[in-house]
Amino acid sequence: MALDGTLAMLAVLAAGWLSAPTSPWPNPPALAIGGAASIWLIGVPFGLSRLHWRFTSMRDLALVGGAGIIAAVLLTLLIIGAGFDLPSPSYPLVLVFSMLVLLVGPRIAYRLLRHPGTPSAVNAVSSAILVGTGETIELFLNALARAAEPPYRVTGLIALSARHIGRRMHGLDVLGAASSADGVLAKLAAAGTLPDLLVITEPEFSGATLASLLTAADKQGVRVLRAPNLTALSPADPGQIQLQPIAIEDLLNRRQVALDRDGMARLIAGRRVLVTGAGGSIGAELARQVAGFAPASLMLLDNGEFALWQIDLELTEKYPTVARLSVIADVRDTARMHEVCAQFKPELVFHAAALKHVPIVESNPLEGLQTNVLGTKAVADAARASGAALMVLISTDKAVNPSSVMGASKRLAEMYCQALDVAARHKGGMGCVTVRFGNVLGSTGSVVPLFRRQLAVGGPLTVTHPDMQRYFMTVREAVGLVLQASVVGAKGGDSIKHGGIFVLDMGEPVRIVDLARQMIRLAGLRPDIDIGIRFTGLRPGEKLFEELFHGNEQPVATGFPGLLMASPRVADMALVQAAMAEISAQGTQGDAHLALAALARLVPEFAHNADGSGAPLADCEKTG
Repeated sequence: MALDGTLAMLAVLAAGWLSAPTSPWPNPPALAIGGAASIWLIGVPFGLSRLHWRFTSMRDLALVGGAGIIAAVLLTLLIIGAGFDLPSPSYPLVLVFSMLVLLVGPRIAYRLLRHPGTPSAVNAVSSAILVGTGETIELFLNALARAAEPPYRVTGLIALSARHIGRRMHGLDVLGAASSADGVLAKLAAAGTLPDLLVITEPEFSGATLASLLTAADKQGVRVLRAPNLTALSPADPGQIQLQPIAIEDLLNRRQVALDRDGMARLIAGRRVLVTGAGGSIGAELARQVAGFAPASLMLLDNGEFALWQIDLELTEKYPTVARLSVIADVRDTARMHEVCAQFKPELVFHAAALKHVPIVESNPLEGLQTNVLGTKAVADAARASGAALMVLISTDKAVNPSSVMGASKRLAEMYCQALDVAARHKGGMGCVTVRFGNVLGSTGSVVPLFRRQLAVGGPLTVTHPDMQRYFMTVREAVGLVLQASVVGAKGGDSIKHGGIFVLDMGEPVRIVDLARQMIRLAGLRPDIDIGIRFTGLRPGEKLFEELFHGNEQPVATGFPGLLMASPRVADMALVQAAMAEISAQGTQGDAHLALAALARLVPEFAHNADGSGAPLADCEKTG
C-alpha cells in the first residue's frame, strides 16, 4: 500500500511537470497526497495490495492499469470540483499516462528481473527445440525460467500449425511446422545448429505427424522427448522437469471411428451387467466404459483379489453412483457360476476371463482348456439359465488357424457361442456375440510392457524372430468397438449372420522388431548402439503371422466403420458338447494328451507348434 501510494504521488508530480514545465509544483500543494489517497481508495476494491509482483500476470497488469486510470480521473474531477485550474488542457491525459507508467512499469521490471520470460541457460549442456502450441510452449518456458540452473538451452520453436511460421515468441523464432520437420532439421544440420533434442510440449500431439517428426529426428540423430503434463509442474521445485519418452500408443496412425454411443446407452443403461475377468486389461476397460453408460448395477467378477480391488476402487472414485458388486469366483466352477448368475440375474454379460499367455498355456494345457473352453461354457450356460438377453465373448486372432493350445481353446469357445447364438435365434433365448481382435497395446503379458521393463534395465530387448508380425490397437479403442459390435449384434439385421463373428479392423500388422527399435528411439536411445536387440527364436505355440479370418470365413460388411463380420462356420452343437465333455473328463484324469486330441478333432485346422520349431533360431538374424 505504501509503495503504491508513493508511486501515485510521483505520478502526480511527474504529470504536473510534464504538462506545465514552467510551474511544475502542484496546485494545490497537497495534490500529491491526494494522488496517494486516490490510489488507496481505488486499490482496495481492485485488490492491488494483494498482488504478487514476482508473478504478475496480464490480468494483474490490467487491474493495476485500470486502477491508475480511475485514480487519475478522480484527481482531475477533484481539482475541477475544488475550483482550481488545471496546469494545462493536456493534464488529464498526462496524468493517466504517468499513473500507468509508474504503477505498471515497476511491476513489469520486477517480474523480468526475477522471472525472465526466456531462460538463457548459459551453462546448460543440452540445446533443445520446443514443439507444440503457443500455450504449451509458454508454460514450459515459464517453468524452465523458474529453475535456478535450467537444464536445457532453448534455441528455437516448431509449431503444430504452419500459420505460425516466421513469428517470434519469448525472443525465439518459429523455425517451421511439425509437418515439415524433416526440412527444418536438415537446414539446421547444414548450418551446424542442430539441437540435441526436441521437446514435445503439446500433450495431444500424436499420430502420423508425430511419427514423421520422429523419423526426421532419427535421421539427424536428434532425441525426442515429451514434457510432463505442464499443469502438474510444481512451482516449489521448478528445476525438476522430468522429460518422458514418447508412448508407443501415441504413434498408432489409426482413423478415429465414430461409435454409436446412443445405441450403447440403449443397450446398457438401466440394465444389470456382468463383466468376467474384470481385473484384466480388457475386462477392466470394459467395466470403465460400461459404468459410463449408467447400468442399473454392475457385477465385477474375477479370481484375483488384488486386480478386482483395483478396478473396484477406480470405479468407486469415477462412478460413485453406479451400484456395483465385486465377486471373487472362478469361471471354471460351474456351480459357482450358476449361483452367481441366479442371484444377480444379469441381463448383459461380457465374458473377458481367459488364460491368454501362449507359452504359459502351452506349459499348462489342461488349465488353459479348463478356463478358456469349459469356463466359457459355464458362464454361457449360467447366464442363459438366469435369463440373460445377450452374452459377448472376447476372442482373439490366435483362434484363426491356431498353432497354440491357447488359440485352439479360444476357437472351441467361439464354436460353442456360435452354436448357442444360432439356436437362440431360432428358438429364442440368449443371443451370443463373439468379437475377435488382435493384440492390445500395454495389456497384461503383452510385448510393450516387456520392452519397457527391458529398457529400464539397459536391455537388450528380446524379439523371438525378425519376421514376426502382430496386429495392435489401444485397449480403449478395442473395447469401444466391442461395445459397438454388441449393439450391432443385439439389434441384428439383414447383414448380420446368425453365429457370425465380429472382427475388429486392426489396420496393418506391425513387425515386432520394428516396434522394438521404435521404442528404443522413443526412449531417446539408439537401437543396436545404446540398446541391443536379441533374437531368441519362436516359443512353443507361437507363429510368425496372425490372421483375422479363416480361409472359409469371408469378411462381411456390417455397415459400421472399423467392424467386419466373419461369415459363420457353425459346428453342430452336439459335437461341440461331446468334445467339451471329453475335455472335461480328461482334465479330471489329468491326461493332457487325450484332451488335446479331442480339441484337435473338433478344430481340424489346429497345427500345434508345440516346441516352437516353426521358425528355427538358426534362421534368425542375430544382433546386439
